[in-house]
Amino acid sequence: MEALLVSTGVVALAEIGDKTQLLAFLLAARFRKPVPIVLGILVATIANHGAAGAVGMLVTKALEPEVLRWVLGGSFLAMAVWTMVPDKIEEDEAKVAGHLGVFGATLVSFFLAEIGDKTQVATIAMVAHYMSPVTVIAGTTLGMLTADVPAVFVGDRLSSRIPMRLVHGTAALIFALIGVATLLGIDAMLDF
Repeated sequence: MEALLVSTGVVALAEIGDKTQLLAFLLAARFRKPVPIVLGILVATIANHGAAGAVGMLVTKALEPEVLRWVLGGSFLAMAVWTMVPDKIEEDEAKVAGHLGVFGATLVSFFLAEIGDKTQVATIAMVAHYMSPVTVIAGTTLGMLTADVPAVFVGDRLSSRIPMRLVHGTAALIFALIGVATLLGIDAMLDF
């Protein structure tokens, strides 16, 4: 349960103001069809984070436990810093082929935008940390939907009211706490 709650919360916070949330705003404004956009986000996230989960499991098998602890701790600390850097969506990520339809355009653009994104890296690290890929992937997917679905339905009206610095600061703090706890070998610190 901890893996689900932590991965959901951390990714939901990290996703606010992220380029994929900005992409959700853009797609909603362009297509004005929320259901296929939400379904595209869901399928793209499951595919992307599923691949990240597989990488996370490979990392745990490839590294000795002591090395893995340092790699994971450092990764979480790096994500804390990365979370504080605001994302801007690049125009190329927002432009997709019109012949794919709304669902296809969303699926392709979200999948590509998530490659190497902080939420994908967080999924890798959390799968390696918790050793529970299905639970973490379910949590990170739920976190993505928690942040992106409102963006699809209410667009820019909501974004102007969210205290972005506070949200990013909270996500960074959580990543930093997980990183420090991992480096110190204090798993009990992660029990919420």
